[in-house]
Amino acid sequence: MIAAMSTLPVHWSWFNESRLGLFIHWGPYALHARGEQVLIRELMDQQEYARAACAWNPQAFDARAWARTAKAAGFRYAVLTTRHHDGFCLWDSRLTDYTTARQAAGRDFVREYAEAFRAEGLKVGLYYSLADWRVPAYFAGPARDPQGWARFRAYVHGQVAELLTGYGDICEFWFDGAWPRNAAAWGSAELVAMMRRLQPGILINNRLDSRDPDAPPPPPGQIEAAGESRVLGDFGTPEHHTTAESDRPWEACHTTTCRLWGFTAGERWRDAVQVLDLLTDAAAKGGNLLLNVGPDPDGQLPDEFLRIGERLGAWMAVNGECIHGSEGGPDAGESVTWGRMIRKGDALYLVVRFWDGRGELVVHGLGTAVRAATLLGSTAALGVRQDADHVVVSGLPRQPPTGLFPVIRLDCAGRPQATARYHGLWGGDPMRYHAWAAARGSSVWTDGRERP
Repeated sequence: MIAAMSTLPVHWSWFNESRLGLFIHWGPYALHARGEQVLIRELMDQQEYARAACAWNPQAFDARAWARTAKAAGFRYAVLTTRHHDGFCLWDSRLTDYTTARQAAGRDFVREYAEAFRAEGLKVGLYYSLADWRVPAYFAGPARDPQGWARFRAYVHGQVAELLTGYGDICEFWFDGAWPRNAAAWGSAELVAMMRRLQPGILINNRLDSRDPDAPPPPPGQIEAAGESRVLGDFGTPEHHTTAESDRPWEACHTTTCRLWGFTAGERWRDAVQVLDLLTDAAAKGGNLLLNVGPDPDGQLPDEFLRIGERLGAWMAVNGECIHGSEGGPDAGESVTWGRMIRKGDALYLVVRFWDGRGELVVHGLGTAVRAATLLGSTAALGVRQDADHVVVSGLPRQPPTGLFPVIRLDCAGRPQATARYHGLWGGDPMRYHAWAAARGSSVWTDGRERP
């Protein structure tokens, strides 16, 4: 899993401490209520789309309300789409008039967002798409349109510089839209060097190349997926999946809806249990969850998201200690039949996804001595029995204390580690199971006895 938090530079320690970030996909595409990529997916008329974007004036947008909602739900940082692939900018860029500040809204939404979220104690991150579907040179590329590409690339670099000089400390910068160009075409190395000069402590994601240069090419006719370079960037960005990386921080980005990132009429929403499942899965693997919301065209957070945030916030108020500052690492024992394990120092947190009402929970394979067990949010006295293979936590209530996932903290005598012979169900030397099976007998008969 990920390296221990102490091995990261001090100026990046906030990342592992946070574990939960809010992704905000918002722009004039919300007017069409069919996702953030509706312009190209439906090959809409460019001028009609631009007219609607320039007239966009979301009267209900209140960054302070967004920030209060995020804080109450347990988020520690946020990432706002300053410009998506449609090219419309949410800040007062000096390099174009296609912005909220120069058009009908007359406001710098990035500034309002940054100031409001910092006021609530949340860290501020920014998303910026390298792509701009309005510009022909983006599609032609440097080989077919060298002059147009050079102008467009200078525009991209200039806008990144604007965002890193006019909006205070930016905790992370989230690139997207590199396809179909590689890092050399984008001038990614030069771009990163400039960003480091402007903000030395910033975390930069891994999407400054069209794809991993070591990966095999896609099949003929198949468009490459979003670049997830193993070479560029400080942190990984698995999208719609939670896959751990062993050599750098990572952040799994997921939607609160079934698929689309931008506001979509009729989208189906995940429930709070599914969202918490994503969060605890990421934390157990040593990474972050960047959970997305797409505000509506007028700037309001959807009611469905508010309900999810309210339940998530109530759970985090009781159980958040198992999330913030948690550590990744190999499993400290077997947990699949009841939930997940999350480590933090000398504590092992048992996130119980399946509460069976038996009054006890059995952990197999934990090799560290357990000193005490506590059901978070409860005053119930729990008992602990431990032998070479099992830890049995007893005294649990028959009914779960929450409709989400109850959490049990095991205070251990040291960093929780698996027993030497535990390698997961299907790993390690199979002979470690031999004695266990042989105790029954050696034959296929019910009693295990051999027949003549």
